[in-house]
Amino acid sequence: MTYFIDRRPNAKHKSAVNRQRFLERYRKHIKRSVEEAVNRRSITDMERGEKVSIPTKDISEPVFQHGQGGANSIVAPGNKEFLEGDRIRRPSGGQGGQGSGEGNASNQGEGVDEFAFTLSREEFLEFVFDGLELPHLQRKPLKSLNEVKMVRAGLSRDGVPARISITRSMREAYARRIAMRAPIKRALKEACEALQLEECKDPVLRNPARITELKAEIQRLEKRLGAVPFIDTYDLRYHQLTAQPQPSSQAVMFCIMDVSGSMTQNHKDIAKRFFLLLYLFLERHYEKVELVFVRHHTAAREVGEEEFFYSRETGGTIVSSALTLVKQIIDKRYPAEQWNLYVAQASDGDNWDDDSDICRELLAKQLMPQLQYFAYVEITPHEHQSLWHEYTTVAQRFPERFAMRQIVEAGDIYPVFRDLFKRRLNQ
Repeated sequence: MTYFIDRRPNAKHKSAVNRQRFLERYRKHIKRSVEEAVNRRSITDMERGEKVSIPTKDISEPVFQHGQGGANSIVAPGNKEFLEGDRIRRPSGGQGGQGSGEGNASNQGEGVDEFAFTLSREEFLEFVFDGLELPHLQRKPLKSLNEVKMVRAGLSRDGVPARISITRSMREAYARRIAMRAPIKRALKEACEALQLEECKDPVLRNPARITELKAEIQRLEKRLGAVPFIDTYDLRYHQLTAQPQPSSQAVMFCIMDVSGSMTQNHKDIAKRFFLLLYLFLERHYEKVELVFVRHHTAAREVGEEEFFYSRETGGTIVSSALTLVKQIIDKRYPAEQWNLYVAQASDGDNWDDDSDICRELLAKQLMPQLQYFAYVEITPHEHQSLWHEYTTVAQRFPERFAMRQIVEAGDIYPVFRDLFKRRLNQ
């Protein structure tokens, strides 16, 4: 018989396996609650867990019950109200009670409560980013990159205990025991048969010396048989690892945020929440993705994470300054043949008079041939601004790698984010 013992550290009175089954079964209800939570949260409150409620009627479990058994005949009266397949309404409260609550108490009917539980931070983020990925992520096969992966390369008799192959070691031990014990067991069987044959002889014909000799031989063989070890150091086998060169799938995400005077505080808050979602998504799902934060008004600057989200700097609007800075950073630090390049830009679409034309030319001729994906989010409740109209030309030229979406209010952030980074099956 084989026993499986789950030694994973679970919380008190909780089962990790059963919890995962529960989350998978009610995924639709949980995702709806998660989407509502993302839309109402503030920037600094995005990472905590979430309390989720599911109607009790949706978590009812089917059960088996014992019937009466045997053959039974039942005559059931008909009715004038219901037909086969109709759902019977729950009885409503009556007028019989005199309780202190709203309405009157009843001696019939039943209520439906909600089942509430709390998602952990990890579970919450798992539902937030379920089904998302960086579009068109490619592996860059370069000889200059020293990226290796340790892979198994056979077995050896030498190694460290952490890499021992239990299955192969036990197989070697079993084979060795068979090889060592087989001649001994064969000799023991022959000695036992000879002793039995000698003892079955007539007492006059028995040879006491032979019997004594056979018993001593049997005892010696049994001792030798018991001395064969169950496992020996000779049997141990260890997995050997070797470094195998791997193509690189490293990527960099440029986050461009408009902080000009035309961006109201509400617009900036929406942009920050969008970029915070993007930041959490990349941090959780990708190991080799670098983030470059760029803020711009009339001039663009590369800034750190803290300044990007919390600085109050403002000014006029020249969007091309940010795109030019991104191009300079790519040429200097992130060559396209070695990196997957992504850009996410958030703006209200307002721009200096002739600068939108410059942005279109920069994107179409210099940036887009190098980028894997460009996502533009325009935060405006009104008609599209000049930048949107110029970007439409770029989107028509690069339909698979240039995406544009509009955000009117905070509730649009999460749906737009999911639409921009949803998993594409035909990549």
